[in-house]
Amino acid sequence: MSALRARLSVILLAVCLLFTGQALTAPQRAAAADPGYLMVHFTGDSATGQMLYLAHSTDGMHWNDLNGGAPVLNSKIGTKGVRDPALVRSPDGSKYWIIATDLCIRCGSTYTNGSPRFVVWESTDLVTWSKPWLLNAAGLIPGGKNAWAPEAMFNPETNDYVLYWATNATVNGVFKYRIYYARTKDFRTITTPQIWIDPPGTTPVVDTQMTEVPSGVGNYRYVRVSGDGQNTVEGSNSILGTWTKLGDLSSIGLTGNVVEGPVWMKFRDRNEWALYIDHNSPNGVREYRPILTTNPFSVGSYRLQPSTSYDMGGTPKRHGAIMTLTAAEESRVLARWPNTPAKRLQSYNFQDRYVRHTNLDVRIDPNVSPADDAQFRPRPGLAGSGTVSFESVNMPGYFLRHSGYDFQLAHNDGSSQFAADATFRQVAGLADSTSSSFQSYNYPDRYIRHYAYELRLDPITTATARGDATFRVTS
Repeated sequence: MSALRARLSVILLAVCLLFTGQALTAPQRAAAADPGYLMVHFTGDSATGQMLYLAHSTDGMHWNDLNGGAPVLNSKIGTKGVRDPALVRSPDGSKYWIIATDLCIRCGSTYTNGSPRFVVWESTDLVTWSKPWLLNAAGLIPGGKNAWAPEAMFNPETNDYVLYWATNATVNGVFKYRIYYARTKDFRTITTPQIWIDPPGTTPVVDTQMTEVPSGVGNYRYVRVSGDGQNTVEGSNSILGTWTKLGDLSSIGLTGNVVEGPVWMKFRDRNEWALYIDHNSPNGVREYRPILTTNPFSVGSYRLQPSTSYDMGGTPKRHGAIMTLTAAEESRVLARWPNTPAKRLQSYNFQDRYVRHTNLDVRIDPNVSPADDAQFRPRPGLAGSGTVSFESVNMPGYFLRHSGYDFQLAHNDGSSQFAADATFRQVAGLADSTSSSFQSYNYPDRYIRHYAYELRLDPITTATARGDATFRVTS
């Protein structure tokens, strides 16, 4: 009997240890499953660099490029370049905005001759974005020239958003950059801009970014960092109230234009913050680098991280914004921008010709220039399952869509009609089973085909039409 009791005791102990082990590891598993972070940024002073890119991180320190490292948004308005994006979520999570500097260096603009306006996009789901519009900012300031580095935060005291940015203008005989602010509810109209930050004398200031800090950390509700030569850190209990200087980044050896584009990020799983800085490294490469702290109001606690502790991914990460994602947001973002290789659609019966867009029309042409006009990313179909939609590489957000049985490259407006018109079933080629044909999702008796080199949606009834409706999907 005693031997039986001993065996039972051993079994009971093993079961207890098993459940204890499970209890101990459950929080670790939950943490690993927590949603991550999204960064929107530009990459540098080139035509393709001055578009908007996305990166995702599960831990806030190691980043992976989305969309294969290709841009997800570009601007065809204003200067046709965008930099320094801010990413804003409404308090209820029903709307998002991206506000970016309207500037294209080396492609029509200069640092002294920029734009007084911002480029704005709006979304209800973080993945389908409106066409951009221009928001006048510096033009509302007497003598205002450029509008740079927009940021915005919802202000519960006024129940609207505080939009703030840098503009160079003459005030009291001094021409320099200052930080201005205005209020807005929709990023389409703003109140008359007011000076928010104006360092003494001729000292300019650009690239200010602030964040709200939970109660129980320090003596303030908000902290901001400004690119004023010393990269001043300040705290306040009111966005539009009095700010108190807490120190500057010179204490960790960062001064002057070595640092641009500060952006705050709080880690989801602990009371620690990252201050990412657009840092000019000793080898001349400018890219984000994190500073960590457990108290944003204590500059003495800031720790500049060694390169071995973080990974910014494949593309340069320049002045941008970071958002902590919800599980639903993360699911949508990762599904929308997987690393899908770009493809071309080669005509089966005119093998020197490829499907391309030109002035939003769609046709087949030889010797396509620029080559990206014939590059598309096959996406999971916007409608239905087991389907495909074709997104332009050099006009992200624009898809091949039929309308009146004609084809065009059209901006996704998020409607169910657009989704159906831009969705196809990839089937064995009607003229060659080793190639592909594309059957319309909402007109299943019709297929994509070319006719007189123009793309159409037609019923296919002849051998010629079967050849016209057959394509090779190539790299």
